Amino acid sequence: MRCDEIRVALSARLDGEDPQTPVALMDGHLRGCPGCRVWLERAEQVTRAVRVQVAEVPDLTATVLAAVAADPRGAAGARRRAAAVARGRRQILRVAVAVAAVAQLAVALPILLAGLGVAVDAHTSREMASFDVALAVGFALAAYRPERAQAFVPVAFVLAVCLAGTSAVDIANSTTLLVHEIGHLAAVVQAVLLWALGRVSGRPAAAVSTATAAGRG
Repeated sequence: MRCDEIRVALSARLDGEDPQTPVALMDGHLRGCPGCRVWLERAEQVTRAVRVQVAEVPDLTATVLAAVAADPRGAAGARRRAAAVARGRRQILRVAVAVAAVAQLAVALPILLAGLGVAVDAHTSREMASFDVALAVGFALAAYRPERAQAFVPVAFVLAVCLAGTSAVDIANSTTLLVHEIGHLAAVVQAVLLWALGRVSGRPAAAVSTATAAGRG
């Protein structure tokens, strides 16, 4: 056989195809033909280089992230997790506001009912205790119905600002001591807790209903 015919057969064998030529005939030709041996070596080198070249892989990150975001099940799960976090925060704030209300009642009721702890004017002390009891009831209602907590926020902040302002004036005029006014910090803490409860209670109901509907769908 001629060299060009052998080389066609060898090329087919390198490509994994049927050379349509007996193997013994091709090998015998290679043993006696230095030119075809050199050609085969070069052809093998080219074939190896083509087969091991680096393939370019496209970046599919954006596509995968978009598919995940578009998945309604993933979005529903995210909404449910957000609703669960909001419920947890609201529950913690409800407990804190309730504790503040109970503490205020524990201080005010003995003064109102038995006159305990009255230092100077019993009548004035009972009036202040009555105010404290009313305020404590408002905090208790806010803890019980957190969606209505925002309605109590202005009252709580006005009280905190007034107490802080009068305390500052009295301390500046030396009519009272700082240690006697530290208790008014409780009013500031209560106002902040009430504001936080009102803030987180404005959305959870909608978030929960949305997550529930998505889960059922």
